[in-house]
Amino acid sequence: MLFYSFFKSLVGKDVVVELKNDLSICGTLHSVDQYLNIKLTDISVTDPEKYPHMMSVKNCFIRGSVVRYVQLPADEVDTQLLQDAARKEAATQAKA
Repeated sequence: MLFYSFFKSLVGKDVVVELKNDLSICGTLHSVDQYLNIKLTDISVTDPEKYPHMMSVKNCFIRGSVVRYVQLPADEVDTQLLQDAARKEAATQAKA
């Protein structure tokens, strides 16, 4: 739930999603669900020569299981808060 909560805080920000098939899609994060499925708006591909069929697509839904990386804007990430939350979640899982 840590990553879900984190991604929910980035709704409305520009991100780059790299898929397992090497397609990278830039766009505005519209929504994310508990399975880390992602909906992007105003998208563009980073390599339009390789994926010309994606030029006409403006919005997309990406299944969470096909995502390799999500590149986030550096100024939007509070690393200290994220590290503290990860430590707390690890501590509660260790007690269980």
